[in-house]
Amino acid sequence: MSTTPPLKYRRILLKLSGEALRSKASGLSIDPEIVDGIAKRIKTVVEMGVELAVVVGGGNIFRGISGELGGIDRTSGDYMGMLATIINALALQNGFEHNGMDTRVLTAIDMQKVAEPFILRRALRHLHKGRVLIFGGGTGNPYFSTDSAAALRASELGANLLMKGTKVDGIYSADPVKDPTATRYDTLTYDEALHKNLKVMDGAAFSLCRENHIPIIVFNFFEAGVMERIVAGERVGTIVGA
Repeated sequence: MSTTPPLKYRRILLKLSGEALRSKASGLSIDPEIVDGIAKRIKTVVEMGVELAVVVGGGNIFRGISGELGGIDRTSGDYMGMLATIINALALQNGFEHNGMDTRVLTAIDMQKVAEPFILRRALRHLHKGRVLIFGGGTGNPYFSTDSAAALRASELGANLLMKGTKVDGIYSADPVKDPTATRYDTLTYDEALHKNLKVMDGAAFSLCRENHIPIIVFNFFEAGVMERIVAGERVGTIVGA
């Protein structure tokens, strides 16, 4: 008899920041050991029978907003940031495939020498075949964050859940690293998250998930076994829902 727990969520969109790939110890923007660890965590969940897609940010390489502060035109900076997410997507693909997972990188910016363009029917077919999807290039448009891209792709794919992996165990009233009095929320409604102007995701992402009834769980990605607990329905981190 199988000991695999029943799944509450069978199709998931995981949002990872580019910073998750960075090593403070080595200074590498993309640390192969960290990528390998990410791949191993994701493989465990995929082996439970979950259909999984990943949207990755590019902040470990370049942020459009930061570039604007340095004098780079915002539109150009945002496109530079989109290209950074594609670099990260290729790094994740390499790590996933080294761990025996079948993957596809799909991009919002046509770059057919290195990845497939995002076509919804093709993406859904890949999921049905058990492939892990990695989305790069954000939405393909400036002025939209990769959080918005994650909410958009989750909506298009009909995901049951959007998981935002961070380095803290949920959404807090303030930055818990800077403010020791910050309190963690167990649950929030979409409207509360928007009203409180919580910086964990942007307003467009919260609104899109609200419109398409996709719950969001914000959790500590680097906690051992946490993703398996989430897909089995255990209450972890902060859940944002109706």
